[in-house]
Amino acid sequence: MERSTIVRVHEGLHARPATRFVKLAKGFESDVELVKDGKAVSAKSSVKLMLLAVKENQEVTVRANGADAIEAIEALIGYLENPTAGLDDEDTHAPANDAGKEAAPAPQSAPAVSGEANGLRGVAASEGVAIGPAFAHFPPDIAGQGRMLQAEEIAGEIDRFRAAVAAVQARMDRALAQDSLSAGDRGIVAALRDIAADDSLTGEAEKAIKGGNDAVSATITAASTIAADFSAVDDHYLNARADDVQAVGRQICLVLLGQDDVSLENIPQGAILIADDIGAWDLARAPLKRIGGVVCGHGGATSHIAIIARSHGIPAVLGLGDKINALRTAQEVALDGNSGQVIIDPDAATRADFAGRVEAAAKERAGLTAFKTVTPKLADGRTIEVAANIGSLEEIEAAQEAGAMGVGLFRTELLFMRHMHLPSEDMQAETYAALAKAFAPYPVIVRTLDIGGDKPIAGIEFPDEENPFLGWRGIRMCLDRPDIFKRQLRALLRAAVHGNIKVMLPMVSDISEVTRSRALVDECAAELKAEGVPHATFDLGVMIETPAAVLIAPALAREVAFFSIGTNDLTQYIMAADRLNPTVAKLNDVTNPAVMSAIELTARAGVAAGIMVGMCGEAAGRPDLIPAFLKMGLTELSMSPASIQRAKKTITAMAAGE
Repeated sequence: MERSTIVRVHEGLHARPATRFVKLAKGFESDVELVKDGKAVSAKSSVKLMLLAVKENQEVTVRANGADAIEAIEALIGYLENPTAGLDDEDTHAPANDAGKEAAPAPQSAPAVSGEANGLRGVAASEGVAIGPAFAHFPPDIAGQGRMLQAEEIAGEIDRFRAAVAAVQARMDRALAQDSLSAGDRGIVAALRDIAADDSLTGEAEKAIKGGNDAVSATITAASTIAADFSAVDDHYLNARADDVQAVGRQICLVLLGQDDVSLENIPQGAILIADDIGAWDLARAPLKRIGGVVCGHGGATSHIAIIARSHGIPAVLGLGDKINALRTAQEVALDGNSGQVIIDPDAATRADFAGRVEAAAKERAGLTAFKTVTPKLADGRTIEVAANIGSLEEIEAAQEAGAMGVGLFRTELLFMRHMHLPSEDMQAETYAALAKAFAPYPVIVRTLDIGGDKPIAGIEFPDEENPFLGWRGIRMCLDRPDIFKRQLRALLRAAVHGNIKVMLPMVSDISEVTRSRALVDECAAELKAEGVPHATFDLGVMIETPAAVLIAPALAREVAFFSIGTNDLTQYIMAADRLNPTVAKLNDVTNPAVMSAIELTARAGVAAGIMVGMCGEAAGRPDLIPAFLKMGLTELSMSPASIQRAKKTITAMAAGE
């Protein structure tokens, strides 16, 4: 069987999305292939899949042969059509780092500082500035034994190679089992482990061993060959994977040689790590909180080194090439991750400039931390709830650490996307109950299943549509599939016993969608009562994200307990501009008068009806817009955890008239 589709995965099947795709494919017994431009590769090989260089918006075909071929194709097609596939585990909340650095992005055109004579320029890979002692990390190169094996030695050498691969995999498995590893780093280590286990690498090495090469030489050759293949692909993400293959090959060689790599365990607090290259595996295991900055000869903005640095708030300048050798003997280094500038042994004026910028950033971070426990109020005494947008239980800790006053948007579709089959009522009830308990007594607003358009899932057959964003999605799909919708509503009623759960309906454009949904809620409550299952009622609200909802807001306000404005889709629909299309990106501006008027109309209708009006779109976290939203009458703002403390500060300053 086979089926074709257009790939919607953001940036295509690069490392982590490819790893997750392979993991999904391996869950089926069937043989599965992915075909692009007439070339077919196994969907169960990360390396082969990445080298196919599947990019966003390209057409591919999924082929499956076996007992579960239909299920395999449905699941894999659903994955390929999901823009955030494989990226949902990225850790976008950068934790505070003990080393001094600038917390907020500096202007991209940062002025040159003094000491330019000692300065170098590289790739600005992770924002922020830092200054500190240089910590040179230049492990010696690994060379093979350079001898040909005798025929009787080959079998033993292959066994030795396989044992080394297994040891590297086991080491990475232990790292993945550690709670201290962040979600983003976990995804990177998982991708490296897949490379270590991939037949493309191991097969190439074993072929060289059978040809008489020792295992170390064979591993070096195999890793170099595959790395060259990645370097030759016309894709910057995939070019960066060449470094990952070389790093995995190095780890295998070290095991074969019985050696340990040079450790980063002893890096001083606030030191600037200097290296020609750092394997993502090494950096993920390093004491990241002690690292003040990273400067590398290799790597770019899309390399795993850059991704790890950004996720931990570590300034980084990469891609210096041979110029990195000028830093081997440096005593002190200053770097600007916004402009790509690196200064060796800065003079007094430069040192003072960087130290001042680092100190200012530290004060700003400390000042924001003070707002973690603040309950912001306006001058008239109204409390403004600053809540978090999250999509999984794993994000609870980051939201709590930021001081979230509950959850303003829990995206339930991720719970559905994580499984090859639709989640059961019990599984959903456990998830929603855990969420409610974690934030009690604060409210938790759960959005009912919002799939279709850009978020299809396995287990639901979606029709081919000319424009799925305007098609069978959100509440429209749920009302047509009461078997799915009632399971979720029953789970939410059961979970409401454990906390302050509220429920909102997405993509509403007609009042009948609310009344039909309420009828189903009542039906589910009656069923649970008859079954003797504990349950509780919840407030029912709607997301305002269609122009129709704005225009009927006064009527909707009489039917629901609250509004939550979803500015992402609302802006897209009002401006008639696909928010995933870069050619019309400038039209997707929430500050456009048309969009701001729609928000004001919605707020006015909600305030007149005496219901809560909140916002859960990205605009809710913008300090420049928060005063305008609050003047319109909004009393709840929900945003990414990283924006919460700054939003609380903005509201507090507004109340004080600052």
